Amino acid sequence: MAGLRPAVWEVKATAAEAREDPAAKTIAEELDLTLPAAKLLADRGCKTPADAERFIKKKEEQLYDPFLMKDMRAAADRVADALAAGERIVVYGDYDVDGVTSVSALLLYLRDRGGNVGYYIPKRDRDGYGMSVGVIERLASEGCDLIITVDTGITATEEIRAAGELGIDVVLTDHHECQSVLPDACAVVNPRRSDCEYPFDELAGVGVVFKLMCAVETVICPDDSLTDCVRRVASEYCDLVAIGTIADVMPVTDENRLIISYGLKLIENGTRPAIDALMRAASEGRTNGKKKITAAYIGFTLAPRINAAGRMQDAATAVELFTTEDSAKAEELAATLCEINRERQGTENEIVTEAYSMIESENGADVDPVIVLSDDRWHHGIIGIVASRITERFGRSSILVSFEGEGNDGGEDDIGKGSGRSVKGVNLVGALAECSDLLEKYGGHELAAGLTVKRGNLEAFRRKINEVVRKNGAHPDGGAAAIEADLELTSEDLDMRLAEELYLFEPYGVKNPVPLFYLKDAYVADESLVGGGKHTRLILKKGDVTVTAMCFRKSIGDLDIYPGDTVDVLFNLDVNEFGGMRNLQMIVRDVRLAERQAAAEEREKEIYDAVTASKTAELGLTAEEKEACVPDRDDFAAVYSVLTKELRFEHKVFSIRALRHLLMTRGINVSYVKLKTIIMVFRELNLIGVEEAPGVPDVFSFSSVTVKNKTTLDKSGVLKKIRSELRPV
Repeated sequence: MAGLRPAVWEVKATAAEAREDPAAKTIAEELDLTLPAAKLLADRGCKTPADAERFIKKKEEQLYDPFLMKDMRAAADRVADALAAGERIVVYGDYDVDGVTSVSALLLYLRDRGGNVGYYIPKRDRDGYGMSVGVIERLASEGCDLIITVDTGITATEEIRAAGELGIDVVLTDHHECQSVLPDACAVVNPRRSDCEYPFDELAGVGVVFKLMCAVETVICPDDSLTDCVRRVASEYCDLVAIGTIADVMPVTDENRLIISYGLKLIENGTRPAIDALMRAASEGRTNGKKKITAAYIGFTLAPRINAAGRMQDAATAVELFTTEDSAKAEELAATLCEINRERQGTENEIVTEAYSMIESENGADVDPVIVLSDDRWHHGIIGIVASRITERFGRSSILVSFEGEGNDGGEDDIGKGSGRSVKGVNLVGALAECSDLLEKYGGHELAAGLTVKRGNLEAFRRKINEVVRKNGAHPDGGAAAIEADLELTSEDLDMRLAEELYLFEPYGVKNPVPLFYLKDAYVADESLVGGGKHTRLILKKGDVTVTAMCFRKSIGDLDIYPGDTVDVLFNLDVNEFGGMRNLQMIVRDVRLAERQAAAEEREKEIYDAVTASKTAELGLTAEEKEACVPDRDDFAAVYSVLTKELRFEHKVFSIRALRHLLMTRGINVSYVKLKTIIMVFRELNLIGVEEAPGVPDVFSFSSVTVKNKTTLDKSGVLKKIRSELRPV
């Protein structure tokens, strides 16, 4: 596919360097850890065993006084007054996981404290993103006295002014980037305020809500200490706070590390039946026994199902799940979320296919550091996920814009809603700020943002954002994506003990990533498709160790790796729990041919190129090497027989590596030079239809051809040239 470049691998430490690291050796000895685990701790700033123990036991992190946050006193007092007076409170949130958990946690807290409280979350297709004057007018007509915004509102200046004019007070809580002028609310609680001296500004929206709940608790319970109030709030709601923090991809440092750790323990202990119901529905009965709950499990299993409600239908479904006390209703709602998620997956895959096709056909995608795509039919709620997949695949920032919706008729004033994802080093929301003259609205984070844009401004926006990103130092063609591995492992390191020790590093996330390992020269013993053909499972052997390696969202054709190959792998180490069994497993981030095999195959390609360019003399080939490059009739017959059989089963597209492997399984060993020559001869003589895949070297689409007139291989100019070059008279 055009634009797809192999990732650059960077390995921080080799196995030999780990063995020689004095800090790692000392940590391993005194804490009874494996050397790889000790090396990881040393590289994450733990220079002594005491440092490592503090990291593992989270002794350095602390929860700060919520009243250190600007406007928190005013916010807590206003909420406490509303509770005491029985005022009608509405929690106004966002439709992503952070917003849903923020609404759910605060709604439960206020209900539990006797509040007269409801909530409102916009619907993507009806309300768009953020607050709406129309919604506020409706809330006013229903007797709302106080709106508390969660995970939203920091840019809603006009909407909050309208609320004030209608007699509604607003307590604003948010964590998104602030503009120069803040809304005129009763309180604006946001750790990112320039005048806020709170020690940690990387809280999720639900993290800010957690601090608000702790503050309110101290106001309504004046006889209890702050510590007791915080402990009580955490024990009741921190599971929801952890889910929202993980899903919003916030740094797992400082307060977040404690919040997530405590929340994961609550989930593991089954303190909220609604979450248990969602886990059961997500597992579809495939798991037995108690599951270790990790940040990865939340991020990849639960969060997508929660998110799907707001993306595809109504986020209220997820809020109703988290706030219901009816176990039967919880089971029903959890099943509904899983069904919505399956619908989301189907829609996502359709959009991904279309987007990849656009990238392949648009020349600009090869040179622009920001990929900008649009369509009139794409679902607004899915384009953000697709943008993530594009950015991951191509190593470049991406923005997808959908003009789906009523009122769009193809005119210049049609409004498109966009969602973007970025790469390290490109501040997406900062770049959007420099393009604000072309946008109707924008907001978000450094690595993820949303926007609205008129159709007539889209092309100008595409040009300008790429100019901005280039100006700010991005590589003009986007460059190749870089993957940095923490440590090289040997076969002796691959065991369950290391995999178990990695749980000590939890919770994982931004600034405390899951360790990425490097293994070289592993033999591919077997491979198979799993998950309905969506994923590939490799069986790798290294020394005396055999391990399963899962390649998610990669088909065998995507990998172009086959049994018998020797490969290098970048992977996360995992414990797979299934059917009561626990086994070591690799989660593959990237895989490529090992250096020696790759070099040998490159040599074969070099020979083919030299032969076709009549430059074989420069390679100094021996007579035996030359003869091994010339296909004979048996070679042609074998390849023709295999291809025609495959075509009868509608198997049409093969890379040369795939075709060579297919031939090998039938006992036919044909070199690269011979096989490519045969393919070119088939195309020349029209014995089999052959088309080269655009932008992808050595991938061909084959088709059957009805041969009307008898022909011979000796008529081939390609074959004559090969023979004359390699068998000179």
